Amino acid sequence: MKTLFIDCGMGAAGDMLCAALLELSEDREKTLADLNDLQIPHVRFTAEPVEKCGIFGTKLHVLAADAEEAAHPGEALGVHLHGDLNSIEHLIAQTAAPDSVKQAALEVYKLLAAAEGEVHHCTPEHIHFHEVGTLDAVADILGCCFLMHALRVERVIASAVNVGKGSVQCAHGILPVPAPASAVLLKGIPIYSAPDITGELCTPTGAALLKYFVDEFSDMPTMRVEKIGYGMGTKDFKAANCVRIMAGTAADADMYEHICELQFHVDDMSAEEIAFGTEELMARGARDVFCTPAYMKKNRLGTLVSVICTPEQKDALLREIFKHFSTLGVREHLCKRYILQREIHSVDSACGVLHRKDAAGYGAQKSKYEYEDLARMARENGCSLAEIKKNINL
Repeated sequence: MKTLFIDCGMGAAGDMLCAALLELSEDREKTLADLNDLQIPHVRFTAEPVEKCGIFGTKLHVLAADAEEAAHPGEALGVHLHGDLNSIEHLIAQTAAPDSVKQAALEVYKLLAAAEGEVHHCTPEHIHFHEVGTLDAVADILGCCFLMHALRVERVIASAVNVGKGSVQCAHGILPVPAPASAVLLKGIPIYSAPDITGELCTPTGAALLKYFVDEFSDMPTMRVEKIGYGMGTKDFKAANCVRIMAGTAADADMYEHICELQFHVDDMSAEEIAFGTEELMARGARDVFCTPAYMKKNRLGTLVSVICTPEQKDALLREIFKHFSTLGVREHLCKRYILQREIHSVDSACGVLHRKDAAGYGAQKSKYEYEDLARMARENGCSLAEIKKNINL
């Protein structure tokens, strides 16, 4: 499976992500020409090799059409649109990008609008973009979406994001790092602040692109790396200011999931109360709930209750646990659950139609007929489960 691993040890910004993706292309000059062929109004891309802390990578520049005529070329980068979501959508629609790329870019801007709306207490439609409403920001987002499309990536994994520390000058004034919109976009994403780097490392544009494209935030998976791209930032720090993206293949990269195991002991509840509590947890979406006999203090016989759920379900299920069980504390274990890819097929048999679950992966293949179907057929035919299995050649 074609996989990208994004190292966000120095945060993420739109131009840095775009530059790193550009380095992964087979023909960088042609791909750069393809970016300019997107025909983003008043914009052209240029790229140059840059060295930081002994590492060479690409610095991507987005220039407005009149940059060469401007007294200070950098001023051209601040050209604003009308600043709302409608004007952004209109500009994206004018480009020559494929429809899927246009849609992806618009979805990224919707994430930005929602984050800004949460910060400023207004609807996304009424948001006036400032820094992320400039032509270079639009170009960075469209460029990233185009390059992701061109690379035909199947899975994107990223490290925890270094957001930096200190403050940043924005249109609204001096704000803490991460900027409020970035902080909203990074909800649910592992972030940290390195003690020796002061400054904004993850911009709102970078945060929105990560939120849209990244399937999983975790350590680097086991993968066979084929290409490495370095996207360089503008500022210089003690550490190399770059985003590194590794492209390669990861075997069965999509065949595990992160799960949460919640465990607790009880020794003062009846079997009926425990049964009711476990039923309620299953009804609230727990993947599984099981009980194990356990000897507790003073040799009292108790019960170890284990609840399997996704990390997103954890908080809701914790409330249910404390509601229905007498425990005063719950332990949490985060781990990977390796899974086989599964499909359900309808199969005709001598006793009627039943469903078969086929699973494959990691060199294994398994099939199993659904128990409820077999039980229903046994009851309808007045025979045992073993006889039904024999009749349909199981």
